[in-house]
Amino acid sequence: MSAGQDEDILHRLEGAGYRICDPGILQPASVFLDLSGEDMRGNLMLASDGAREYCLRPEFTIPLSLAYLASPEAGEPSAMCAGGPVFRLSPGKKTEFLQTGLENFGRTDREAADSEILALALETAGPGPWIVRMGDAALVAALLEKLDLPAVWLRRIHSGLIKGQPIAEILTPKQGRADHSGVLAALDGADKAGARALVEDLLKIADISALGGRTANEIAERFLEQAELRSDAGLDAAKRGLLEQFFAISGQPDQASAELRALFAAAQLDLQAAMDAFDQRLNFFAARGIDLNSLEFSAGFARNLDYYTGFVFEAFKADQANGRPVIAGGRYDRLLKILGAQNDIPAVGAAIWMERL
Repeated sequence: MSAGQDEDILHRLEGAGYRICDPGILQPASVFLDLSGEDMRGNLMLASDGAREYCLRPEFTIPLSLAYLASPEAGEPSAMCAGGPVFRLSPGKKTEFLQTGLENFGRTDREAADSEILALALETAGPGPWIVRMGDAALVAALLEKLDLPAVWLRRIHSGLIKGQPIAEILTPKQGRADHSGVLAALDGADKAGARALVEDLLKIADISALGGRTANEIAERFLEQAELRSDAGLDAAKRGLLEQFFAISGQPDQASAELRALFAAAQLDLQAAMDAFDQRLNFFAARGIDLNSLEFSAGFARNLDYYTGFVFEAFKADQANGRPVIAGGRYDRLLKILGAQNDIPAVGAAIWMERL
């Protein structure tokens, strides 16, 4: 994919109402590290002026979001796009590749904006046939909220989905290499303050103030989490069964919608609003000419549940469905506030990997 072809795609997006921006190759590294954690450091090409760390941009969503917040349109509907090289370190792979990003900010008609991003990304990337795999982080969050699960289970489910683990594996924590069953058994049913004090006292008796970079308090918290997971506290058989049924639902999205509604009705869970939004999005897809039979919904499809807040997707060429996605994106309504906005601002976007076209 040449730079000229990249410019052609940007001009097509401009014709659709997306303002072309150049957010700059050099970006503040702290933004990416704060959002993705220090594990991201190994994927960034870093530089420093002695006071601050910078990185070569690894993608366009955050740079375009920062450009939007710095613009007069901040807080108002605005559509932006950018293209060019992005940089990521990965063993045995190229460090520089071409990408196009398109982002839609500030629109409260979320389902219509979702459909515009998907349709425009597919149209811009060229003729199909396309296979689109999609999920709904908002629906997952709504269900977990209704089930009122403890924070330890929420964290485990979120991280497991992102890693692509089967739900049965997520809901069945394995004992680590070291056998702490005696300590964990002692913590079962104990109140949290007393259990924490017990673990910290045991560590003091063993003259352990830190281990593996963790403080005694952090080690105690880890033991408490393991004990809570081990005892299935807050996750009874009914909730476990419901989660297993929910995450097993996949296939053509209209059919999946019917299965989801039936499951929630049987469990007497009111998820009407989330399901109405799900179905309305499908209607907008159809109105924009997207073949719903080309969409593959999976309740367990997740990209990053802390980053994405709603519709998420990846698109593949039909003859490359087992390869890497050509297009990927989704809704991230909380990101703008994290980046400095006073309130959450609706936002949805997509990235096109130009060299995979």
